[in-house]
This record gives sequence, structure tokens and C-alpha cells, in this order.
Amino acid sequence: MSYSKTRVPQQSSQQDFYENTKARIQKIQSHLANSPRGTRLKDKVCIITGVGSLKGIGRASALLFAHEGASALFLIDFDSTNLQELKETIEKRYPDVKTTILQGDAADETLISGVCKRALKEEGRLDVFFANAGIASRQPLESTTSEDFMNVMRINSLSCFLAVKFASAAMKQINESRGKNTSGGSIILTASVAGLRSGAGTIDYSASKAAVNSIAKTSAYQLQKTNIRVNSICPGLIETGMTVDTFNYARQRGADAKIGQLNPMGRFGVAEEIAQAALFLASDDSSYVNGQNVAVDGGLSASHPVVPGRWA
Repeated sequence: MSYSKTRVPQQSSQQDFYENTKARIQKIQSHLANSPRGTRLKDKVCIITGVGSLKGIGRASALLFAHEGASALFLIDFDSTNLQELKETIEKRYPDVKTTILQGDAADETLISGVCKRALKEEGRLDVFFANAGIASRQPLESTTSEDFMNVMRINSLSCFLAVKFASAAMKQINESRGKNTSGGSIILTASVAGLRSGAGTIDYSASKAAVNSIAKTSAYQLQKTNIRVNSICPGLIETGMTVDTFNYARQRGADAKIGQLNPMGRFGVAEEIAQAALFLASDDSSYVNGQNVAVDGGLSASHPVVPGRWA
């Protein structure tokens, strides 16, 4: 058997490609400002954790959920610095969306059980829980302590377990007076491509995100026939507050055009692109998507490492 040599289309230059990429990303980030209000989350009550970063997935998702007609948002972050500003931004743009902010640890059982009960008490229903809170780690294996490992597991994995446990209990509650005639809801967990295979994170971070992916799959069967769906999102390289050091380092070296070059799209992603995936999973558009680990990574996890243009 012989293999023909595959030609890879030539870009006019790496810099031209990068300039086009920046224009594309700017358009993605300005989507809400240029789009009419949507109805994909009309009348839905949503909880989102990890909303504090100004460039974060949680913040982008909160704004998008409000844009798409959510009736109430409960927004949680460990760092209260930007919470009030986010609340005011949503209330100014979307005055019909009731916005509640809470400072606290997403791995705190009392907080998570309490906010789910509060949603039922104040809004009569819970429809969406986006467990997005998490931290990254940077220590190599030999420098990672047991305490480091368990702290990452607690924040990244235990938080998702608590979200599934308490959100699903709330989502089973029927309240016909609030339009909730049957059990149902969507629970979304932020994992990572690092939880799919090695090479995208430290050992403790990767283990914690693999656990999140397993929680999504296992929970789907624990909650069978409840109409409660559980899925995880596995972002690739996304420019957020968590990854800012990587981006700053590349830009200081003048290598920003190379950021994200390992995936077939040849670029990094932004929080708004993950928020769109979360919106899809939160809405009824994904009514038959359950127990899945959805990679949103520009195609990075689609292949083993290859030399571009050569298949053998």
C-alpha cells in the first residue's frame, strides 16, 4: 500500500493568519452587543459558580444566560471582588433578569445545598446548574504535596459532586404554579481536555478533571428517568484569568501568534465560545444529550500528535 503526499494549503503568512484570528475573536466577543435577545432559557432559573474572573467562562455564561431570557440567576464566586459589578452589569443590560450574588466556596456543602434550596424557595424551581468553579495547578509531580493534590481535587471535583447531588434533588421538585410540571433540568460541569488524556495539565489538575468527566457519565445513570441531564464541557486552551500567565509569557516573548497552534484551528479560544457550549447544554436544544464529555478545544483532542500533512 502506498500513501500519496498530502499538501497543506499555504497561508499567506503566519502573521496574516494571526490577524484574521484576532478579528474573528473580536467578532465572537462582541456577539451579545450585536444580537437581539434570545429565548433559549426563557423562564429558567439558573445557578452558576466561578463567575468572578473578568475574562472567565462563568462571567461570559452569566451574561449569555441573561441575554437568552433566564428569569433568575444565582451567581457564586470565592472571590467577591467582581461580583457586585457583574450584578450591576446584568441588571443594567437585562432588567428583567433577577440576579443574586453570593460569595463562597463551591466545594462547601452548606453553601451549595443552601443555594439550591433558596432557588426553590424564592423562584419555585431550579432548571440549570453550571458548576464552573475551579483552579489550576502548576507544580510538577515531584513538587506536588498530598495537601496540594487533595485541595485541587476538593475544589475541582468535590464541587461538581455537590452540584450534582443538591441540584438534582431540587430539579426533581414539581411546582405547577411556577410552570414546572415535571421533574427535569440540566447540570453542566466544567472539566478540561486534561481530563480526557495526558499532556494538557499537571497530575493533580488532570486527575481532578478526569474525575469531573466520570461524575458526568456516572450521574447520568444515577439520575435515569428523571429528565435531569448531566454533561461536562472540556475546554482546550482558553484565554481566561486562569491561563493569563501562559498568554502573558507568550506575548512578552513576541510569540503570541503561536498561541494555540497545536490544534487544527491554529488558535486559542475565548470564554464566550465555552459559554455558547454551556448555553446549548443548558437549553432544550440539547434535550437528548446526556452523560457526555464535550470537548470544545479547536480539535486538539481529536488526534494523536501528528506532523501536519503526513499520515504515516
